[in-house]
Amino acid sequence: MKFMICGACGHMGQVLTQLVSERFPDADIIPVDANPNCEDVYLRPADYPGKVDCILDFSHHSATEAVTGYAAATWTPLVLGTTGQTPEERELIEQASERAPIFFAGNFSVGIAVLCRLARQAAKAFPDADIEIVEAHHNRKLDVPSGTALALARAVQQERPDSVLNIGRHENGKRQKQEIDIHSLRMGNVVGVHEIYISTPTQTLVLRHEAHDRKLFAEGALDAAAFLMGKPAGLYDMEDLLEGTL
Repeated sequence: MKFMICGACGHMGQVLTQLVSERFPDADIIPVDANPNCEDVYLRPADYPGKVDCILDFSHHSATEAVTGYAAATWTPLVLGTTGQTPEERELIEQASERAPIFFAGNFSVGIAVLCRLARQAAKAFPDADIEIVEAHHNRKLDVPSGTALALARAVQQERPDSVLNIGRHENGKRQKQEIDIHSLRMGNVVGVHEIYISTPTQTLVLRHEAHDRKLFAEGALDAAAFLMGKPAGLYDMEDLLEGTL
């Protein structure tokens, strides 16, 4: 098998490269990174002259056009773990999924996928509760809030379609009834912590997930790659991966 790893010189790219080598000792790894200071890598997916079996992208959302364009042109399964896409970049993902199977998730942790389900259940069980989401990551993370926090908020919105997101409360004023607030912390070397507070006047339920090692995201990405093999063109996510298991 051939795996193209985009963002190969980054931390997640290196973790992915190691895990692919462990799981598939005979696999060929095609490294791609837009950083010209990296050695022995292709700067863009299209620079590679051959075809691969799967693309794993954990680079930067600015590479969305290049990565999805290559996947669509070559009908190659794409596991897209980069977050922070603009609306225009999200549209490119949608368009590419008409030609290639794309697995797009803000977080590749099975625990987070379960947390999304629990968030929906809690929002349904406590229809009048205030809901706040707090996420913490290392001080090098670029996008705010995290894609995972947004995914959790969207899970809540499935039960509260009239709710509005408030990203970081920074002004005086009373909390509005339909708010779902997201707060971001950037500090140290925190891998990833996500908490959901569901609070009524008489009780508070806290749902929490903590990642201990970035390897868990690489494990999930390879599970997603295996899931995509043989799938028709379309857009898939962790809910599809969990289908039938919970």
